[in-house]
Amino acid sequence: MASCGKRPEHRGPPELFYNEAEARKYTHNSRMIEIQSQMSERAVELLNLPEDQTCFLLDVGCGSGLSGDYISEEGHHWVGIDISPAMLEVAGEREVDGDLILSDVGQGIPFRPGMFDGCISISAVQWLCNADKKTHSPPKRLYRFFSTLYTALARGARVVLQLYPENAQQLELITTQAMKAGFTGGMVVDYPNSAKAKKFFLCLFVGTSGPLPKGLGTECTEEATAKFIDERTRFRNAKGKSVKRSRDWVLEKKERRRRQGKDVRADTKYTGRKRRPHF
Repeated sequence: MASCGKRPEHRGPPELFYNEAEARKYTHNSRMIEIQSQMSERAVELLNLPEDQTCFLLDVGCGSGLSGDYISEEGHHWVGIDISPAMLEVAGEREVDGDLILSDVGQGIPFRPGMFDGCISISAVQWLCNADKKTHSPPKRLYRFFSTLYTALARGARVVLQLYPENAQQLELITTQAMKAGFTGGMVVDYPNSAKAKKFFLCLFVGTSGPLPKGLGTECTEEATAKFIDERTRFRNAKGKSVKRSRDWVLEKKERRRRQGKDVRADTKYTGRKRRPHF
């Protein structure tokens, strides 16, 4: 089926596609870990959580817990929900900090009202657009997901769903069902002019609406374009090695904090430098 391309959701239901072999390969791929970490960091940033407050978050399609790792690093508590037993088994072996639930979100979010302060999802929601069984209706499954998610969130909470829409029709299907369920908000697109780095984040508000955050890389200046190209080159030259905690990684994280209006120490020649252990 050449028309299916390489999209994972075209190869079968998620609980079958993410079998034991695929789950372990996904979790131990250094490039995948880095991408997942970056997208998780961006999703949590878009949640705009209160400063100096521990929040309780839901991770939809948590997989082996890579996105949950970042939530824990930020000092928050989380519950992960996924349809793949193999992915959750790997998460358990990794001893992630969050609680894990095996469930099909197309049948609804099984939590009590107002339980969560926010929700993120990385590369999962587009799976609900497929009819893997004769009884599956993508619009109904999406509405069931969004309506029960809306109920499970506290008033004023945000949802950030990173997804890979197949086309404009699929994107409209997802956003229509979200709005029908009561959410307000819209799509934030990072690096819209880059074929490889372009990322879609559906940002939704519960109860109260607010201005949508600005997508990264939306400035049309030559300087911004050059800076982005340099970042891509740097990550590509990492040759599979994690750039996390490096000077470049620290500087980028500090810049994101500044855009959020947070107090950040000034950059110096010591920023990101590894400290010698004290004995």
